[in-house]
Amino acid sequence: MASTYKRLAYSTRQIQLNSSYCAFNRFHRQQLRPFSLTHPTMSLPTRRLGTDGPLVTAIGFGAMGISAYYGATESDEERFKVLDHLYETGERFWDTANVYGDSEELIGKWFDRNPEKRKDIVLATKWGNLGGGKVRNDPEYAKECAETSLKRLRTDYIDLYYVHRVDSSVPIENTVKAMVELKNKGWVRHLGLSEVSAATLRRAHAVHPIAAVQMEYSPFALEIELPETNMLKTCQELGVAVVAYSPLGRGFLTGQIKSPEDFEEGDFRIDIPRFSPENFPKNLELVATLKEIAARHNATNSQLVLAWLLKQWDMVIPIPGTKRIKYYDENMGALRLSISDEENEEIRKAINKTTIIGDRYPPGWSASLFTDTVPLKE
Repeated sequence: MASTYKRLAYSTRQIQLNSSYCAFNRFHRQQLRPFSLTHPTMSLPTRRLGTDGPLVTAIGFGAMGISAYYGATESDEERFKVLDHLYETGERFWDTANVYGDSEELIGKWFDRNPEKRKDIVLATKWGNLGGGKVRNDPEYAKECAETSLKRLRTDYIDLYYVHRVDSSVPIENTVKAMVELKNKGWVRHLGLSEVSAATLRRAHAVHPIAAVQMEYSPFALEIELPETNMLKTCQELGVAVVAYSPLGRGFLTGQIKSPEDFEEGDFRIDIPRFSPENFPKNLELVATLKEIAARHNATNSQLVLAWLLKQWDMVIPIPGTKRIKYYDENMGALRLSISDEENEEIRKAINKTTIIGDRYPPGWSASLFTDTVPLKE
């Protein structure tokens, strides 16, 4: 199914960064210079996780791909090296879920090895997604999932606890109340939602402040900007952060994937319509355009896309994931790339000229996107 993204005239605020980053940016305004993230005390730019939430790294780490869905995984020791590198380079916002293979267990083992570092990490995980488009949101299941995640993560608390997918048959008010009970127990500190409708977000926020919504957001997936969803504007109105998952279009926008044949066996992208052999080459037009713009900054596609997302609103927090340290370092290079208003407009025009072909999820999964729930009975 084709979806044409329309140009939107949202006003955006300047990225709020710490003073050291701003000083660097004034000096290197025109080009991204090669660099290496190696300093153990490095302080990265931060953003607020909602109006009253904690400060988190402006670009977080999505821990799905390190454990599941993207082909074969590495040994624990190899993956610990990635987590060690994240910490050493200042990455403090880690995102996982109870359906990301052994991701929670892996992070829990890392905390066992580094117990003194747990307090430094803003840790997010999710519940309610049974896979294949199936969901469950009843209060009993919320408690069961939280208990299991705490054991897997080997921690006493979860900083940000998301409803991964919303059950349309359960009033969102009941789901949020169940999560508030978990907060009152001290198990979780902040509440989040994922792939909900704007109306559902408003209802949830009226019960208890929602710190963040996790939505797919990239030049490859702009549905949250559309008037039909009204999601981005609702988040801006309520002061709810947008945690952007798949900010690099599941790797497509990096320009590293040339055809569906590049996917490993077991890679779930094989089943996504927009990556089909028929649709893949048609969608490469956007990648080529982004590459031209990135080259002018001596930057990669990944860095340009992430910097562009940061430009859209100061509560947008992308969470790209990777199995490789070199790609993590590349992604974090976006924090040193300055995009002017004129360049932002140029990228927007390039996106608007592109028609993305194919749905962003396999058949049967789309029903759990931008979900509404039944009303609460009086």
